[in-house]
Amino acid sequence: MIDGFTSQSSSSAELTSADLDRGLAHLGYAAFRPGQRQSIETLLAAGRLLLVAPTGGGKSLTYQLPATLLPGTTLVISPLIALMNDQVRALESRGVPATFLSATLDGDEVGRRMARLASGAFKIAYVAPERLVFPGFRGLLRDIEIPLVAVDEAHCISEWGHDFRPDYMQIGELIAELRRARVLACTATATPVVRDEILARLGLGSDTPQIVRGFARPNLALRVVELAHARDRTAHVDNQLAEALGRPGAGRGVAIVYSPTRRGAEQEAARLEGRGWRAASYHAGLAAADRARTSRAFAEGTVEVIAATVAFGMGIDRPDVRAVVHLAPPGSIEAYYQEVGRAGRDGAPAWGLLLLSPGDMALRRRLLDSGEGVEPAVLEHKWSLFLELMRWAEGGSCRHDAILRYFGDEAETLSGCGRCDACQRLSEGPDTEDTEEVTLIVRKALSAVARVHERFGLTAAVKLLRGAKDERLARAGLDRTPTWGVLREHPEEWLLRLLRRCVTAGWVDFTSGDRPMVRLTSAGRAVMKAERPPRLLLPSTAASPRPAPRARRRVPPLEENGVDETLFEALRRHRLRLARAQGVPPYVVAGDRTLREIAATKPTTLDELCALYGIGPTKAERYGQGLLEVVARAANTPSPSE
Repeated sequence: MIDGFTSQSSSSAELTSADLDRGLAHLGYAAFRPGQRQSIETLLAAGRLLLVAPTGGGKSLTYQLPATLLPGTTLVISPLIALMNDQVRALESRGVPATFLSATLDGDEVGRRMARLASGAFKIAYVAPERLVFPGFRGLLRDIEIPLVAVDEAHCISEWGHDFRPDYMQIGELIAELRRARVLACTATATPVVRDEILARLGLGSDTPQIVRGFARPNLALRVVELAHARDRTAHVDNQLAEALGRPGAGRGVAIVYSPTRRGAEQEAARLEGRGWRAASYHAGLAAADRARTSRAFAEGTVEVIAATVAFGMGIDRPDVRAVVHLAPPGSIEAYYQEVGRAGRDGAPAWGLLLLSPGDMALRRRLLDSGEGVEPAVLEHKWSLFLELMRWAEGGSCRHDAILRYFGDEAETLSGCGRCDACQRLSEGPDTEDTEEVTLIVRKALSAVARVHERFGLTAAVKLLRGAKDERLARAGLDRTPTWGVLREHPEEWLLRLLRRCVTAGWVDFTSGDRPMVRLTSAGRAVMKAERPPRLLLPSTAASPRPAPRARRRVPPLEENGVDETLFEALRRHRLRLARAQGVPPYVVAGDRTLREIAATKPTTLDELCALYGIGPTKAERYGQGLLEVVARAANTPSPSE
């Protein structure tokens, strides 16, 4: 027995529903939030779980509750030092012995805490990932009973995520050493591609249960405003604050205004102070004491508006953040939803405003190019993530549903939240002629997808709508169908944007396998047959903004790494065909580093392919056979059978 907690048997089968209820009450909670009991029961039954739920969704209980019931010390790996401290204090206030180890502690204090950890004095120990490189600490972990390892912010282990951290690469080795421990990986932002890599890098099987929940936030009104000039944004900020908070000092909550630069954060805080708001700035360039003071003032409500860079926000637990304003787009959809999701956690109406200016794309490119020592493949991946956000910002259908589908949370789609700007425009009731035009165009577009259903990719559907010459379509006889050229008056780029909006709306999808083909979903078929209305905004007739100029970087010659240059280029062409057919960025298929390793090692079987960087079980199943066929053709040998 430790400080009032009686260790239970390590067998999860002996932990009953009553045990969970008793443990919940011991932690001071009256009831589980939606999905929490299911997550805990799945973790205990399977011994491993990947949990994806938004910030503020109660993920921490998923490891804290089992930690109080299982014998030994649960290890929580987290990069959020401030959050560690807060959670340890909260646990201790509930009678749960807990501690944390981080670089903020002096050597003597670390030694004292490690000695107590070795004696089994704690039920939960939080550690920063860089602690795992110390052999003495790893040895200590092998000597004590650890029933559960929880990896918080697990997306940081993925090079295809938005916040990769090299320190996380140690965690897979640790889990392999602690074979008997259950493993929980938690993250607030992980697409299906990133989830695959998390499992692979942690050494967990592809059959590991995954629970994706809680991303639906219908109380949060998402808006995007495209500005003609950056100077126009102050009026939009002021209007949003007035809508969300009323007037300064009204006591209706707080707001966060995110700036892409430190100087911008300071200038915006000064401007807001001049308009009567109790405002402050926050960024990494401030002294630690100043940052702590500002965070405390925000938490206590003595500051109404924080103007900050992305350095602010981790661990923020105020439920009454009424608005989050972005003065410029962040780096990805993941980053955006994590930041805007800090608003409205109490379930009351809240707002998220994203402002776009003409120079945003050039600024983002400059920020990326200014990073020293960034590999070209990583830079291009980050640029692709940013372009995904810009495509989302373009809109077309419910913004919440688009994000839910991006994260693979199909079960929670809302069929329109009714509050975002896209839903508001759709509900304004355009005149009959416009409604009929949208319906006709969308049904024609979906009829093209139905014609090429599971036979060709997205570009083939575009060529069919344009009536463009294409040997594949001619051989299939599609150039003699009524759909041939039915939207020839629209340019190819516009049609591609239209079909992408249909993908976002859930009407068009892609087949699995090494050559993804476009397919019409059941919802899309219902729209095509006029069984349900097409709630969609057509793309603008204006040309899409061109990407900002890219700085030239020297890429080492392929021969330097023993790479077959001809094979590498063949693999790149194959990847591009797949990406275009599926309507996804090329990195989703495979990164350049992966293709280089394939071109250097020339694998002949799926097992050999899976041993290479960036190829997990799911990616091998989806794309492996096609990649091996490219290798086989380059080697002028028969295609491998497996």
